[in-house]
Amino acid sequence: MVVAYKHEPFTDFTVEENRQEMVKALEKVEKDLGKEYPLIIGGERITTEEKIISVNPANKDEVIGYVSKANQELAEKAMQTADETFASWRKSDPKFRADLLFRAAAIIRRRKHEFTAHLVKEGGKPWKEADADTAEAIDFLEYYGRQMLTLKDGIKINSRPIEHNQFHYIPLGVGVVISPWNFLFAIMAGTTAAAMVTGNTVLLKPASATPVIAYKFMEVLEEAGLPAGVINFIPGSGKDVGDYLVDHPRTRFVSFTGSREVGTRIFERAAVVHEGQKWLKRTIIEMGGKDTIVVDREADLELAAQSIVQSAFGFSGQKCSACSRAVIHEDVYEEVKTRVVELTEALTVGDPVDYTNYMGPVIDQAAYDKIMGYIDIGKQEGELIAGGEGDDSKGWFIKPTVFADVDSKGRIMQEEIFGPVVGLTQAKDFTEAIEIANNTEYGLTGAVITNNRAHLEQAREDFHVGNLYFNRGCTAAIVGYQPFGGFNMSGTDSKAGGPDYLIHHMQGKTTSEMF
Repeated sequence: MVVAYKHEPFTDFTVEENRQEMVKALEKVEKDLGKEYPLIIGGERITTEEKIISVNPANKDEVIGYVSKANQELAEKAMQTADETFASWRKSDPKFRADLLFRAAAIIRRRKHEFTAHLVKEGGKPWKEADADTAEAIDFLEYYGRQMLTLKDGIKINSRPIEHNQFHYIPLGVGVVISPWNFLFAIMAGTTAAAMVTGNTVLLKPASATPVIAYKFMEVLEEAGLPAGVINFIPGSGKDVGDYLVDHPRTRFVSFTGSREVGTRIFERAAVVHEGQKWLKRTIIEMGGKDTIVVDREADLELAAQSIVQSAFGFSGQKCSACSRAVIHEDVYEEVKTRVVELTEALTVGDPVDYTNYMGPVIDQAAYDKIMGYIDIGKQEGELIAGGEGDDSKGWFIKPTVFADVDSKGRIMQEEIFGPVVGLTQAKDFTEAIEIANNTEYGLTGAVITNNRAHLEQAREDFHVGNLYFNRGCTAAIVGYQPFGGFNMSGTDSKAGGPDYLIHHMQGKTTSEMF
């Protein structure tokens, strides 16, 4: 019997002892800054002359690490290694693979503050957000290990007196995992672990903004006993290494989390059958969102304002699940708007090493410029009622920004900004509010704040998102509790942290024996 897993608890940093442990962890991580990190192909460390430079987004002069950069030649070497390793790895005991994840989770749990401190530095995450990222990484390892133990013997199907039938899952082959920078530990670890525990071999290409944490995860897996060649660490550019591997005829599947632009491009490229390719490539893609919180007339308005602000500005709005639109019933619009501004203006922005700062920086100069550009657009489309200012002199800091009275079809209400910007608009009734919530090309998360049971049931049927929350914010899905993934241009709705996620990395095989 597989024992159920309860998610890793979050650290309470109001406890002095926990704060002091975190301060020590930050000091430890700071001593490791500026190191060089190699590629890992077939267990071999390979150093290249060209490097990816990972910097602290709160202090861009502080280098986290210099990471060797793969090129197409090294990507090919990694592909051949993974392809050869798959021949034996596909026959490995699923229990052995699951135990690898359980041991890796235990290693991370023992060093939890150390990993969290690294996320503060490399990802610019405030303590609370970084701690949740580390906890989610542990959750993914534990959950997918248990899911594999559930699936390893297949699913019972019908047999007849004249025959015995079996249905079980087998691995796909070599998977290319392209992970994002925003959940630099959790999503990177989760997507990699899911591909590995199902019996596939992996080419891991982490986000170029945050590659050092991926190397540290590789060290954990090696300590846990992962055989050489099963997961190969090959950071590199999307244009060179990413495209090459997506197009490669030996690539069996691509697991990607990131922007709509890159995700659709991968989807299109993966659809092409290249010479020597014997399969249709599978894609597991999570892109983005334009997520809406709907506030009904019959609602707890304080809860509504708190939900909007926390969902919009947690980790500087750099979540595909972040609230970037609030649709508020006209009868309570002014009251909610006023409270949103009060809460927003009370937020502190600064270096996340300081525990008291609610918001840290955005990830890099390109993100900063893009978000500030959208703020300029917002000034033309609505009324700026909070924030709107940025400072990129030392790090990439943007104040939490609120626009009011924005047309629901304006650019800042339709396009994913991926930053601390939220737009408010009014609806004359609940039905119109749901129509507005559905008027984007995305369908990832959404929330409804109301005490009207009929309206909750209406939203359950009509609000077209993969993750819908009632009377809470629209972020912070927990592995195994709220399987995560969205509709439409939010991706393939593969539901990470859900009961059928691993199946996307396998294929079903039926065996029938006549008596």
